[in-house]
Amino acid sequence: MVSLNTSYHCPCRHHLRFLLAPVAARPDPPTPEHSFLFPGERNDLCLSVSQSTNPLLSIDSKAEDAFTKAFNNNSAWRRSLAETEPELFESLGKGQSPQILWIGCADSRCPETTILGLKPGEIFCHRNIANILTATDINSLSVIQFAVQYLKVKHIIICGHTSCGGIAAALDNKKLGLIDTWLMPLRAIRRENLALLNSLDEKERALKLVELNVRQGAKVLHENPVVIDAIQERGLQVHGLIYNVGTGELRELDIGEDDDVVKSRTIAFKTE
Repeated sequence: MVSLNTSYHCPCRHHLRFLLAPVAARPDPPTPEHSFLFPGERNDLCLSVSQSTNPLLSIDSKAEDAFTKAFNNNSAWRRSLAETEPELFESLGKGQSPQILWIGCADSRCPETTILGLKPGEIFCHRNIANILTATDINSLSVIQFAVQYLKVKHIIICGHTSCGGIAAALDNKKLGLIDTWLMPLRAIRRENLALLNSLDEKERALKLVELNVRQGAKVLHENPVVIDAIQERGLQVHGLIYNVGTGELRELDIGEDDDVVKSRTIAFKTE
């Protein structure tokens, strides 16, 4: 017979005591402050407690419905695509050969494949908060190297967007915890362009920082040795775009450089 060690601090020990005690001696059901379950987390030993008495055990029906809808949509999407592109999934199962690397924001309103009207397999993507690119982020650097060196993409797009929460946070001075560390490169851009940004109204200031951030991302790309080699050897192109979430329109920035800039950068950053 298995004995219960009451000195063991199991997250559900209050519920165990409640379930195993004689009916007459059972204490009141545990209150939320005695439970260590997170919202939506389920535990078989705790499910006997009425969910109406413990809001921590209740399931967000709206969130569940959103997942169910999304999951069920997969069947309809798959059938529809199989009808219009009968060989697509078989082709995707054999590998990928996208011509575009998209570097954008993780914002839910900016799905790159949808924005560009493309199909699965046509775009390789990397997204993060505020589409920040630095020369020391191994995550984005790995994506860039894989896309350029191994997938042989022909275009790299760095895309910012209007109404960006990361941009708004960088223009504010509130403490955000770990996100503050991530936003440091963006706040550095703000500092370097403080006079210009302060001369603009709130909406224009945010849009200008979006543009400056895209230009900085393009600069980081142009200084990447793998990108430099691909530009010289096979004509890889880098593009800077701004997506308007309110209209669905893409706008391209002029990020062209004169020959002297290209030459000096190549001397400084190209590796052999």
